[in-house]
Amino acid sequence: MNLSVLDIFKIGIGPSSSHTMGPMNATRMFCEDLVSRGLFDATRQVSVQLYGSLALTGRGHCTDRAVLLGLEGFAPETLDPDLVEPTLARIQSSQRLKLLGRHEVEFDEALDLLWLKDQVLAGHPNGMRVTAFGDGREALYSEEFYSIGGGFVLRASELGAAAGSGREVKVRYPFSSGDSLLAQCREHGLEIHELVAANELAFRPAAETEAALLRIWGVMQACVERGFKASGLLPGSLKVRRRAPKLYRTLSESREVRPLDVMDWVDAFALAVNEENAAGGKVVTAPTNGAAGIVPAVLMFYNRFEPGASDAGVLRFLYTAGAIGMLYKTNASISGAEMGCQGEVGVACSMAAGGLVAALNGSNGHVENAAEIGMEHNLGLTCDPVAGLVQIPCIERNAMGAVKAINAARLAMRGDGTHKVSLDHVIATMRQTGLDMSVIYKETSEGGLAVNVPEC
Repeated sequence: MNLSVLDIFKIGIGPSSSHTMGPMNATRMFCEDLVSRGLFDATRQVSVQLYGSLALTGRGHCTDRAVLLGLEGFAPETLDPDLVEPTLARIQSSQRLKLLGRHEVEFDEALDLLWLKDQVLAGHPNGMRVTAFGDGREALYSEEFYSIGGGFVLRASELGAAAGSGREVKVRYPFSSGDSLLAQCREHGLEIHELVAANELAFRPAAETEAALLRIWGVMQACVERGFKASGLLPGSLKVRRRAPKLYRTLSESREVRPLDVMDWVDAFALAVNEENAAGGKVVTAPTNGAAGIVPAVLMFYNRFEPGASDAGVLRFLYTAGAIGMLYKTNASISGAEMGCQGEVGVACSMAAGGLVAALNGSNGHVENAAEIGMEHNLGLTCDPVAGLVQIPCIERNAMGAVKAINAARLAMRGDGTHKVSLDHVIATMRQTGLDMSVIYKETSEGGLAVNVPEC
């Protein structure tokens, strides 16, 4: 199984890749399964059961809305935001929905969408079961889906064989670890970004990959701009006020340039993205929605403050960051429900640190060192969202992760590329730490800040 850089960076919607995008993808997949099995027209009713983390924090992550939209055939990357509210209002008032937008069935949300908070399916903390019924309320087809982070979804039968969610594609320079990635680069005289670009040829022509990555960069920039222009409170019970617009105005209108203004700009970039994500806006999973602000903030830093910044540097950044994300996805997890926030913000910090080094033409050794530093100092980071919303501490955590990534890149490039702890060591440690971490600190809102901070 091999991953593409476009598996790591995907255009989607907020507030969560695992709790919003994943369930939307899963219920749409279920409808497509009905079609392929010849059961679509015979279906009269559908029910959905949410388990574990999906049930515990799903309301704050808009999982219920995502489930309905997916059944209607919507996909995160192409969803028109203007259609969301009218579609949901129609479903809830009529107690009927249109599978894939064309086949109407019964759906009473109170009875057919169940939140089983005290149960966990065996395959993953983010589990759900979808069932289709016929005329006599007999079950026609039932499937378990697992949202494994970053919008990736697996059926129960796919869990063991497809842990990396890749495809059976033979790439030119296969790698499964940081060491093997560096070894392939040494053997063939390649920079990491060059190796990844060569591997992408197995998926699509080079021009298509570059165009897709530059489009992703455009979506990131647009997200920052929307975050700077928006105002008011974020949705949900916490009544969190957007801070990015005011910070942007303060920085833009300041006549005095102070030494730490660059850090303030990085904070503003990250806050803007994650406030947009919390509001359900269009973002790029990088590698998840909860950590969506870190890579864009560091790229914005590169583009605005590094002399000689260019689209070529952006591509070096994204190819390299994508490779680092693949290593975490394959050898550990990018799911907050499995790893805690070290699997989201920690991974994004690691990716952004290595990507920035590549953009600045650092060596492969410096890239690997920066990525290792980025994760090493996020080990043990818990996922404890207050009220189940991707707001506190998630938004600020992205700002901190972005600044930390820039510092990790600078630390690495000041050295000679040698270090005691390898990227492989830190990935293995992150995975073990996640396995050892109590479930109350893994996106369940049952521990940490989620229980010690009043919701209103």
